[in-house]
Amino acid sequence: MADKKENLAEVLEPQSGHDVQHIEENLKVSVADKINQGEDNALYLEAIQRYPNDEAIDKEAEKRLKRKLDIHLIPLLGICYFFYYVDKTTLSYAAIFGIKEDLHLSGSEYSWLSSIFYFGWLVWAIPSNLLMQRSRMAWYLAFNIFMWGVVLMCEAASHNFATLAALRIISGAFEAIADPAFMLVVSTYYTRAEQPWRISAYYLWNGIGIAGGGLIGYGIGNIKGGLQSWRYEFLIIGAVCSAWGIALCLLLPNSPATFWGFNRDEKLMMIARLRSNQTGIEGRKINWGQVKEAYLDYKTWLFTILGFLANIPNGGISNFSTLVIQGLGFDTLNTALLGIPQGVIVVIWIVLGGYANQYMPKNSRTLVCALFMVPTIAGALGFLLAPDNAYVGRLICFYLTGSYQASFVISLSLVTSNTGGQSKKMIVSGMIWFGACIGNIAGPFFYKSEQAPAYPLGIGSLLVANCLELMLFFVLRYAFIWENRRKEKMRDELRERDESEPTADSTAFADLTDTQNPNFEKVLPHWVDSNIHYNLFQTTCILCLVCLVPAHGQTRSPRKISGLQIGSIGNSGHLALTVRAWAARRSIQDTQGRIY
Repeated sequence: MADKKENLAEVLEPQSGHDVQHIEENLKVSVADKINQGEDNALYLEAIQRYPNDEAIDKEAEKRLKRKLDIHLIPLLGICYFFYYVDKTTLSYAAIFGIKEDLHLSGSEYSWLSSIFYFGWLVWAIPSNLLMQRSRMAWYLAFNIFMWGVVLMCEAASHNFATLAALRIISGAFEAIADPAFMLVVSTYYTRAEQPWRISAYYLWNGIGIAGGGLIGYGIGNIKGGLQSWRYEFLIIGAVCSAWGIALCLLLPNSPATFWGFNRDEKLMMIARLRSNQTGIEGRKINWGQVKEAYLDYKTWLFTILGFLANIPNGGISNFSTLVIQGLGFDTLNTALLGIPQGVIVVIWIVLGGYANQYMPKNSRTLVCALFMVPTIAGALGFLLAPDNAYVGRLICFYLTGSYQASFVISLSLVTSNTGGQSKKMIVSGMIWFGACIGNIAGPFFYKSEQAPAYPLGIGSLLVANCLELMLFFVLRYAFIWENRRKEKMRDELRERDESEPTADSTAFADLTDTQNPNFEKVLPHWVDSNIHYNLFQTTCILCLVCLVPAHGQTRSPRKISGLQIGSIGNSGHLALTVRAWAARRSIQDTQGRIY
């Protein structure tokens, strides 16, 4: 404790007496009473009795449990994310298969179809999150995934802009629950330290979705039938997606108590080891006080801005990437194939992000997020500055822009790790996706049809948004440091009043928010290495050189590209990844503190 106080020499004003009194009132309620307010109360009470502290949990048994959880959960979430991405990007592949010509869509109408999907998401994001709290989580998610496929199959019957736009709005509403539900599943079964890797593990299926979408598009493009290729795309993907929704209803558990394949002892350990999270347990009752606190918490709005900035690029790339690649000189089928290395590189970024977060010193998440913004900034600069006839170099630069996804994945773990209270968690996780909706709506409108095929304004919007996102990670870092110092003062005041510190059990399974819980700490380190700014600049310069050297050394592509050329593109991208990983390793030194 003395060491901690030395690190917190510069403290802020202590928490007000009213706040401390409110916390004391929460702590006076017995652990049993708090648990009885939630679901599966007998199992939670037995877990606390069987494992009164973290030391009572056998580490080898816990490792076996984690492996078993990974085997049961991560593939399910990964396949869900695959369909989640492919479902959203079917319009992008439909564009190269002639939907714009068949439905007589103007440039602005195609942009509206890309954006209007997120209007449904925007309207339904928060209500859907609150409905999920009132419902069986797994069944509610499975129903929505089933409906993704149903609506997508209906889109195949569209004959004009109005019909397709209406169906895209409905599709967006059903997809609004996806990311918050996936994050909730991870936070229900994994500790805060384990969450970044697990979120990365299912999110890398985003890259598999990009690569798989390319393969699916190539296969569907070769179908010779009575329908246009894009209609086959909607029908086939929609049918498989709905079938997966039915399977998920049978495979995904609603809570630890209903987790098939685990015996009672494993379920007890599953619950007890989450004591350190201090984020409470599942509850079906909406706590409107927590809802109010969520909207008044400035960190909620920082996360909302983060979602907005991260998804301006995503909204454009997910709908215009095929058109950008086709504009470099490739035919339709090879454009679909070039989605494969793009997806593979996204997978590599996300895996590297997970490794960086795991093997960097404790609580380096915001720094890892910042570092992974560097390649995408360098790639955007390279794409904008390279000559038009440098097709391979510009393609490599375009592939590099996918590194922002690794940063966003890790930033999602900041939400799950730093928010306590079930209702507050629902709102905060909903708000980051509320911001994401606005970003995804805005993104496509930067890609002006008259600027095709280079879309300089679109790539420029990616560059500006990612630079602002980079700065926001440092704002979040210092905000969490300030919050941790304030929480330490709160605990000091509680100790002075009670002459004791609240135990972990007294708060771990109570439905307390991160603000109310005196044992809750934000996840992040206490200080920033003074060399980080230099290293970020250094890494950016290196990556710009990596991007621009091949960009200026290539000539205009023929209309087709060989497998050998695809491999060389992937290898060049891998060189940039290696340079970035080397710079990142040098950037962060050992720190201790909370998760940020």
